[in-house]
Amino acid sequence: MLTLHRAASVLPDPADPTAPFFTDGAVVVRDERVEAVGPYRELAAAHPGARVRDWGPAVLTPGLRNPYGHWLLERAYHPDPREEIGAEPVADGLVGSTDEARCGASARRGLQRMLGFGVTAVAGPFERASVRTAVARSGLVGLPGAAGLSGPLDPLAVLTLAEAVHGRVAVGGRADFAVFPVPVLPAPDGSVGVAGEGRVEPAAGGCLATVLGGRLVYRRR
Repeated sequence: MLTLHRAASVLPDPADPTAPFFTDGAVVVRDERVEAVGPYRELAAAHPGARVRDWGPAVLTPGLRNPYGHWLLERAYHPDPREEIGAEPVADGLVGSTDEARCGASARRGLQRMLGFGVTAVAGPFERASVRTAVARSGLVGLPGAAGLSGPLDPLAVLTLAEAVHGRVAVGGRADFAVFPVPVLPAPDGSVGVAGEGRVEPAAGGCLATVLGGRLVYRRR
């Protein structure tokens, strides 16, 4: 399967301020790998049979890394919607719990919510077997980390894009990336509009889509 993802701005390597970016750019994905990155018109002409996902006025970046995975998945509790206690993680809601089924279900919900923020990698350590299984089955990349860190589901709420991204969108690499809405910028006359040409970076608040290993695993409704 060949898919071309088009976005108004493509930042293959935000952690490197000297790296090239593409206005009206695209990423071509074959199966689970990136086949090409560059200007949309060039890639569309070179891949006429590709399925096109046009994300419009958006910015495409590598997926994000959440460094707070141990706290979010092994200590915080992610409620089931049927419990009607809200969607925010309950701090230390799993501390002292020996119910592995409950812990695993909470972790699965937490991981699913992370996808909505463009997260494709999460840092441990993961000491509970149920959580390790949930992470492995989610498709997110598990990374080493520090157990004492606590923080939000959305890395961009506390980190810059350069600090938050995991890896880069590169030819031959695994197709893990996220698509974010273009930030709305104030104009000198007090009106607002979308960012124009140039390097545009996403703000906190969630993404439009998340791709893991070439699969569209999250899309904002």
